[in-house]
Amino acid sequence: MRCYIFILLVFVACRQKIDTMPGGGSATDTTLFTAFADSIRHTMQADSSLPERIVAFAKTQVGVPYKYCSMDPDGGFDCSGFVNYVFNHFNIKVPRSSIDFTNVGESVALSDAMPGDLVLFTGTNPHKKVVGHIGIVTANDHGDITFIQSTSGAAYGVVISPLDKGYMERFVKVVRIVK
Repeated sequence: MRCYIFILLVFVACRQKIDTMPGGGSATDTTLFTAFADSIRHTMQADSSLPERIVAFAKTQVGVPYKYCSMDPDGGFDCSGFVNYVFNHFNIKVPRSSIDFTNVGESVALSDAMPGDLVLFTGTNPHKKVVGHIGIVTANDHGDITFIQSTSGAAYGVVISPLDKGYMERFVKVVRIVK
């Protein structure tokens, strides 16, 4: 029931945003949002796999601002605080600091990354090969990987990002915590 209430609240908030767009939005905007809401509702259901539910829950946090050393959705998340918050929602205990994920879970090849896996990066200095950033894989479409993260970069908050050249320069590894 909570899931349906959440979806309704998200729909109302997005509909209000669409109504304030120049031209008041279009039928396509509403159709796209409805498809998105249906997708989240489906993946939050109990018959979905745990990794699917983890990704769906993580996506509900898109837009939460970045805040250093925080794992509070009301105030904001840093990268590991976001991952910690998402996994703790499912009673999965994970480290609080991104560097502590280095030896957690099962390492998997990047080509085998699946939704719910964790992707580890160096910090902002790609030459310092120590984990300093983390995100959750949302999709692997024949090697085109996207992940959700809380970034202190230009987007400054929880966003879904492509694993592009800039991130590949900082890539350390992928780990699997849940199957």
